[in-house]
Amino acid sequence: MKTLKLCIAILAMTFVAPLSAQTADEILDTYFENIGGLEKLKSVEGMKMVAKINQQGMEIPLEVLQLSDGRQMTTINFQGKEIKQGVFDGETLWSHNFMTMKAEKSDAEATANFKLNSNDFPDSFIDYKEKGYTVELLGKETISGTETFKIKLVKEPITVDGKEEEDVSFYFFDTDNFVPIAVQSEIKSGQGKGMVQEMTFSDYEEVDGIYFAFSMTQGVKGQPGNPLTIESIELNPTVEDGIFAFPEEIAVDEK
Repeated sequence: MKTLKLCIAILAMTFVAPLSAQTADEILDTYFENIGGLEKLKSVEGMKMVAKINQQGMEIPLEVLQLSDGRQMTTINFQGKEIKQGVFDGETLWSHNFMTMKAEKSDAEATANFKLNSNDFPDSFIDYKEKGYTVELLGKETISGTETFKIKLVKEPITVDGKEEEDVSFYFFDTDNFVPIAVQSEIKSGQGKGMVQEMTFSDYEEVDGIYFAFSMTQGVKGQPGNPLTIESIELNPTVEDGIFAFPEEIAVDEK
């Protein structure tokens, strides 16, 4: 009799376990459904975000403009000056130098890496298989007291100092709401090389039927980050032609 009961218990566990288990694709499907629907998200052609970032107690206004064809830029308003960073017109990546205020083009390697991400708008997980990406559910992990699903996203390789390296990020989805509350990735170059950068997300609000995080913090894992508060999000904004183009120097003849 004890043997029969044990066999029944094992069979019951065999049938129940698959029902309660989650896969990465199921988590992503629920995520898209919860934030407004995959098709609605795919229909977004552009986005303009007005925000403020807090750096060492100073609030700095900025505006982020992104389009579905990969064009984008961030405009920072600092001490009465308009500074453009990460401007991409589809081919050229450029930014204003903070010291000289002159526009400078990024090198070929940085531009090529940036261009790889141009098909990730508005979400890297959309059609990830068609992009050649892979996702893997690594289990559960607690982030800032919240239980999450940890999903590994591997995108196209990037080039760092002439060498090809994996582009890997780890996303943490709240197990209750199935929305990402954090993303982590290794810093590949610069002073922070080898450290883990972390961005956290909270305060999801609805904009035209789609939910977006209105509070973010970006920095190095384990250290205080820079809080960013979004004031407004506009979907499919009207964009003037040429605003992403690199500003060529104009010679002025002396009179």
